[in-house]
Amino acid sequence: PGWMLTTMYLRYDGDTLRGNDGEAIAIDPEERGSLDVNSLAIGFNGVTKFKVLGANYGFMVFPAFTNNVFEAPILGLTEKVDTGFTDLYVQPINLGWHTKRADFLAGLGVYAPTGRYEAGADDNLGMGMWSFEIFGGTTVFLDKAKGWHFATTAFYETHTEKKDTDIKVGDILTLEGGVGGSFMQGAANAGLAYWAQWKVTDDEPGSELQPVFDALQLDRHRGYGFGPEITLPIKTKKKLIALVNARYLWETGVRNQLEGSHFTLAITFPIPSVKLQ
Repeated sequence: PGWMLTTMYLRYDGDTLRGNDGEAIAIDPEERGSLDVNSLAIGFNGVTKFKVLGANYGFMVFPAFTNNVFEAPILGLTEKVDTGFTDLYVQPINLGWHTKRADFLAGLGVYAPTGRYEAGADDNLGMGMWSFEIFGGTTVFLDKAKGWHFATTAFYETHTEKKDTDIKVGDILTLEGGVGGSFMQGAANAGLAYWAQWKVTDDEPGSELQPVFDALQLDRHRGYGFGPEITLPIKTKKKLIALVNARYLWETGVRNQLEGSHFTLAITFPIPSVKLQ
């Protein structure tokens, strides 16, 4: 139980569009815009002492800012605009269970269409749709001292139609996690992070995009990523002030969307600072 404030920076660089068979699709950057995203989110996470089904109840709120959105990356439809407020992410339900050799979590996440969006506009900052995800996962500790661990979480995401259109994105299944070890007496962690994603139902491209989808004969997208991750503490002898987390993931095996890399840097501040023994 406790309260945390997190500042997170994300940079995504998409360098190649991949087709049904992984082939590169040529685009003209001068016509289609820059294939990169810079985003900043400032989030608040609370874990209470209140119990639900034996789990601690928590919640999360993450407003974010971005300078780009990818509405249809396989078509090269990217928009580079001035940085502004994008869609809001909220977890109204986050449940956590703890045992000696494993932790478990489950909950519900919602993306609210708070970012600017107008159908056909070239300066959108949001996706123009509600998205809902259910998730569940675990961290398994491989030794009694909890020095080595493996984690994975599954997210299943559904969407409403985009504002003022008949376009509807298909359901998406995403796995995220990694394997690593702790050092500095458990205060720091390093390891290999991963993600994997599959579109599990067909997109409904609507009347405007259907001819393009038919011409390209697009299948459902998929992709994988992996790379190093490290978490380091900022502390004094008596207090933990913050945790700094950094990861860099390369994408591979991508079909029907952008392939590139992304870098994430997050700084989490416990409120108040944690006293160290």
